[in-house]
Amino acid sequence: MASRNQNKPPAPRSPVKKNRVVDDAPVDKRRKVGAADRIMSSTTSSRGRQALAPVSNQKEVPVAPFETEGSQSEVIEFTKEEVDALLNEKFKGKKFDSKGKQDWMNEYMKKLKVCIKWFQKSLQDLAEEKNNLRVMLASSERKCVETEAAMKSKEEELNATISKLETKVSSLKESLAKEESEKLDALDSHKREKEARMASEKTQDSLREELGRAEQNALNANEKVKTQEDMYKRLQEYNTSLQQYNTKLQNELKAATDANKQVEKEKAAILENHSTLRGHYSMLQKEFTSAKDSRDDAVKQKEAAKKEVDILRGELQQVREDRERQLLLVQELTSELNKCKEYTGRTATQVDSLVLKSTALEETCSSQREEISVLQHQLATATQKLKMADMSSSEIRTEFEEQKRIVSDLQDRLRDAETQLLEGENVRMKLHNTILELKGNIRVFCRVRPSLPDDGPAAEPTVTFPTSVELAGRGIDLYQSGQKHLFQFDKVFDHNASQQEVFMEISQLVQSALDGYKVCIFAYGQTGSGKTYTMMGRPEAPQQKGLIPRSLEQVFQTSQALAVQGWKYKMQASMLEIYNETIRDLLSPRTSNGAEGGGAGKQYAIRHDTDGNTYVSDLTIVDVCSIREVSTLLQQAAHSRSVGKTDMNEHSSRSHLVFTLRIYGVNESTEQQVQGVLNLIDLAGSERLSRSGATGERLKETQAINKSLSSLSDVIFALAKKEDHVPFRNSKLTYLLQPCLGGDSKTLMFVNVSPDPSSVGESLCSLRFAARVNSCEIGIPRRQTIKPLDSRLSCG
Repeated sequence: MASRNQNKPPAPRSPVKKNRVVDDAPVDKRRKVGAADRIMSSTTSSRGRQALAPVSNQKEVPVAPFETEGSQSEVIEFTKEEVDALLNEKFKGKKFDSKGKQDWMNEYMKKLKVCIKWFQKSLQDLAEEKNNLRVMLASSERKCVETEAAMKSKEEELNATISKLETKVSSLKESLAKEESEKLDALDSHKREKEARMASEKTQDSLREELGRAEQNALNANEKVKTQEDMYKRLQEYNTSLQQYNTKLQNELKAATDANKQVEKEKAAILENHSTLRGHYSMLQKEFTSAKDSRDDAVKQKEAAKKEVDILRGELQQVREDRERQLLLVQELTSELNKCKEYTGRTATQVDSLVLKSTALEETCSSQREEISVLQHQLATATQKLKMADMSSSEIRTEFEEQKRIVSDLQDRLRDAETQLLEGENVRMKLHNTILELKGNIRVFCRVRPSLPDDGPAAEPTVTFPTSVELAGRGIDLYQSGQKHLFQFDKVFDHNASQQEVFMEISQLVQSALDGYKVCIFAYGQTGSGKTYTMMGRPEAPQQKGLIPRSLEQVFQTSQALAVQGWKYKMQASMLEIYNETIRDLLSPRTSNGAEGGGAGKQYAIRHDTDGNTYVSDLTIVDVCSIREVSTLLQQAAHSRSVGKTDMNEHSSRSHLVFTLRIYGVNESTEQQVQGVLNLIDLAGSERLSRSGATGERLKETQAINKSLSSLSDVIFALAKKEDHVPFRNSKLTYLLQPCLGGDSKTLMFVNVSPDPSSVGESLCSLRFAARVNSCEIGIPRRQTIKPLDSRLSCG
């Protein structure tokens, strides 16, 4: 303790110099903490302790320069080098200069608190950035998954559309083949008509010969006329068949037109999904090329048919000319040849109808060519849109690669943030333990319970609280017979303090148990002063839980939070009471009649090993993995603890309750292994025999309680005087608390005070005893490390 208090803090830097140092530091090492008013409030609420003996006339301590300077600066920043320099500061004054040492400790503690505030702010920023990075990473992954799912669905739709298109193309090919066959049939019919015309020409030749012999052989001419009439009938029938065939062709053309319209509709649907056709564009283009070639062949065939129609037109024109010549010849003939002329006129009418049919076929071919050109234009438009879709797909792919790169960067930043969190946690532990060591290993908190209806009447309050800046929250005034007694402790809670406010002051001490230190918190005071309420409270009411259940909740919550940093913990709990100088196991199984099952008649022995650890032989130790299991154990111990009624308290604890939680931790990533112990003790109340009215068994209990508390007082006095021999073995209680009072443990004592005017004497004794405890200096706490742990370390 003396080696740590041999230096003075360097003079605080001015704001101008501070800003210059910060500007020279790397950007990533700068951190800002809250405004100066928050720093002042935090430093004022937890000042370092001073001499804690009763004080009657004490001068006010002037405000430290560091506080004044902090109130003027906007923000206070630290670098890693400044933190190391702050931790390595040593007191350079005289060895026995207690006043200088006290002032240096106060200033040094304020600086450490400001530095801790800065580290907490830095850790909070890192945690927020880590959460933001995780959210961004999760959103990017969800977006990638949604994009892949959309692409898969589009690909399935594309495959279905392609299959439909293939079916339609095959049907179109079949309809085209059918049309070609019908065109071939039409050409064959034209050929037959040509043959018929040739036959008619031959007939006309025969008619010329017959006209030359008309006068000589009229009967032969009549027979030939009859033959012509028969042929006319056959031609008429043939014309009827051609008309029917034409009607059939028109119906088929109409069906083909409907099919083309359906194809156009399907193509419109295909155009709407053109963005998904880029993978199959080449295959469709080949099919289109083949279809185009087929159409070109059809066009060529149509052109050939057109040429043949032109030839037929020429032939028809020649037939017309021949007919006109024949009409001139027939006019010279007799009236008998009029029938032949009429027949020839009918034949010309039939030829004209055939010409009209040919013209209609030509128009049909022209309309089909126009439709083919429109389809080609639509296909070119679809090709352009497909190219645009390919460009859009490439942009999406580029954006996807950019998102992947961003996700990779976020993952790298997340790993860096986790590394910084681990480093910050190590520095926090070092600063936290340093400030607790500077505050003193045995710290004393005082709590005054509220007044109760059963308390006696008082003309004026017996307990008041100073309002000066120096003593606010740290001083208490006790009045006895008009005389004022002033006491000063590390923290004083008035009657309005809630359980949560009390616990917040010791939460850092509980954290030390997880960091691998031995921690002891015990409550001391007279009967009815609120010790059990402070330590246990009412667990069924969340707002009235005591220090023991709240401490255990913090231990389990913090252990779960540290799991992300690689820490695994195993915890073991035990509970005992010291009743009439006899140890009782409160977790031992009970029989139906209420007697101890496993612990009846057992003699429990207290042992201390070379490492300063304390063990009780044959004590029940339970592995716990959750706060629910610990709550069950606390309820079992509460029902098993010895309580009784006295004149001072209706439900008075008649034994000392000791709850022990052993914590084993290992960090697989850093290979750190720690072993911490958390001792939470509710001492029995001290009371005077004259006031308690105890008789019989209660008298024996009171004598045993007072004896053990007297032994505790003897131990404290010996420690305060730094005597060579400390009487730890005078009672089971002091021997059990030996590592906490005279070893390397971090110890906190709660002195509970009753405002009852009739209890002023006992309150004064308790406060004097607490002041003596606060002046004790024991060993330096050290972190407990253990051997490598097996895989059974973590619960579950």
